[in-house]
Amino acid sequence: MGLFRRSKRSRAADPDRTANRADLEHLENFVRTRKGVEAYIEPRTTVTETTVILIADDGEWTRRRINGPEGARRFAYRLSIPIYDVALMGYPQRMRDYNERRKRRPEQF
Repeated sequence: MGLFRRSKRSRAADPDRTANRADLEHLENFVRTRKGVEAYIEPRTTVTETTVILIADDGEWTRRRINGPEGARRFAYRLSIPIYDVALMGYPQRMRDYNERRKRRPEQF
């Protein structure tokens, strides 16, 4: 019957699971239009590939797929922004504060 049979395609070969040009352009635009942006590498999980989260100095953030931890490091180096491993550093308090502000006043965001 095959209802639960896994696809024979590997995840790495799936173009929908790796970063594409639109992802990189979004990240680059975020860095260009915000102050104090830092990058955080989020590790691959069973559901998602490696992602990078960019956090501005006011806590505003965005997340996109990236081509592995080395791809994230190359991206940050190319744009001259600091990069951290979220598994080692955790998320900065300013990001949590930003999320709280958004919950309280969603119409402003």
